[in-house]
Amino acid sequence: MSIRAPMSHLPTHEVENQPAAMGDINLYAIDVALQEAVQRENATWAEPEMTGFGAVMGRAESRDLARQADKHSPEIRPFDPYGRRINEVEFHPAYHDLMGIAMKGRVHNFAWAHDGKDGAHAAQMVLAYLFNQTEGGVSCPMAMTYAVYPALTAQADIFASLKDALLSDEYDRRSIPWSEKTGMTMGMFMTEKQGGSDVRANSTKATPVGAETGPGKAYLLNGHKWFCSAPMSDAFLTLAYTENGLTCFFLPRWKPDGSRNNLFIQRLKDKVGNRSNASSEMEFIDTYAVMVGPEGRGVPTIIEMVQHTRLFCIMGSAALMRTGLVQALYHANNRRVFQKRLIDQPLMRTLLADMALESEAASQLMMRVAGAFDRAEKSPLEQGYKRIGTAIGKYWVCKRTPNFVYEAMECHGGSGYVEENILGRMYRESPVNSIWEGSGNVMCLDVLRAMGREPESVEALVAELKEASGANPHYDAAFKEVRDSLATGAVSESRARWFTEQMAKLLQANILIRHAPNEVSDTFAATRLGPHGGLAYGTLPDGAPVDFILERAAGSLFTS
Repeated sequence: MSIRAPMSHLPTHEVENQPAAMGDINLYAIDVALQEAVQRENATWAEPEMTGFGAVMGRAESRDLARQADKHSPEIRPFDPYGRRINEVEFHPAYHDLMGIAMKGRVHNFAWAHDGKDGAHAAQMVLAYLFNQTEGGVSCPMAMTYAVYPALTAQADIFASLKDALLSDEYDRRSIPWSEKTGMTMGMFMTEKQGGSDVRANSTKATPVGAETGPGKAYLLNGHKWFCSAPMSDAFLTLAYTENGLTCFFLPRWKPDGSRNNLFIQRLKDKVGNRSNASSEMEFIDTYAVMVGPEGRGVPTIIEMVQHTRLFCIMGSAALMRTGLVQALYHANNRRVFQKRLIDQPLMRTLLADMALESEAASQLMMRVAGAFDRAEKSPLEQGYKRIGTAIGKYWVCKRTPNFVYEAMECHGGSGYVEENILGRMYRESPVNSIWEGSGNVMCLDVLRAMGREPESVEALVAELKEASGANPHYDAAFKEVRDSLATGAVSESRARWFTEQMAKLLQANILIRHAPNEVSDTFAATRLGPHGGLAYGTLPDGAPVDFILERAAGSLFTS
């Protein structure tokens, strides 16, 4: 890794005992655990792309683009200078640069560009994970463009017309019909004020254009949407009610005749974080759309898209953890306190090692769930794992992230609590993945729903968890407790958070026991499933292999 030298001297003093600005690093090359997961999930064939993209996203220049895009939030442009309604959003040039980097790196479509190849979705998540360690806002249109494929396949004629544009790696920022562009992105508008995650409470209505109705036919939509992120995407999937129930629709920004569609942006949300990404409130007034999938089956049609965006949420939170850890390791390695480097202070070493365990467990679960997406069509057990594992992973990894990033910020002291530091942006970003695409309680209820309606999902988890039985007493005890709760019947709704949390920690421990060094898996099991961990990070037991864990987490970060 390169380190940038100080730019100037101050007239009253030299800047001492402060780390130099982090230079260029390769985010993939320094991540040993991620490389092992790539091998496990049969994605090593994509390592040239991962290594190259890790270098791109680890550049100081990329981090600065992310800083600029966050600082200069998008602005609404409802009218042109002559009073015509255009309903557009204007972005800082850094945002467009990042969109170009993301699409050239195929953060939005790598799996579909290699559809059917073992490890394609796992490789997709690695590329997205590397991108999200630098910037999260651009990830929103990337996630939705990636996730739209399964839903669009429910309407073969529409999918066939869009496929080439969706598979392009060209970012075309022009506000023109998608059919005239070199590449396109897509979004999803579901949420309304009165319903939130309860989309069946939506009130948007769809009226057919002409006498013909049904899939592939044109409708006019009237209603509102409460959270419409990435509104400058070229097209969207949305839900609206016909006479026969809640239905999915394809909604382009431009009508087939080349005129602007009736997408009336009311305002942009002033969000806590994710500020480079525009999130809007939208009114539909006779807005042109085409039905996708069976009428009245909107939720089943779009639900697979939701599954894929939830996988992106797991990935995004795991990436924030990894960023926080790398930043904390770098700072501690280059800052001296009480005559020692921070990295040599026993209490700091314990804290960083504990955080390293959490970060590795998060990324490993992300990769295991992504692997299930690769294998689901060929294996009922993998289909079951994908169904319930996505909900469990989204709940737990996303829930753990804000406190993790805060700990990384605290490792820096006061310098971490200023906006010039990357961790301020990461901290503001950290709650978003837990809230979007189903908040914590919604995910726990989804776990219960999967258990009740799709018992094969529980079968898949139990079969997987059995694979590590007998290797660790803390794991075995926690597994028994969960199995006993299942044996007594349905888990009650009031216990859904407990059950989901236990399952998440068991799934993480299972992966580590089977695939990580014993120093990692035994310490994780003892502190997450056994009695040897605390409520805060940094409470590892005496004798924990701190040195090994830190060396593994840092990789080649300090060897330069």
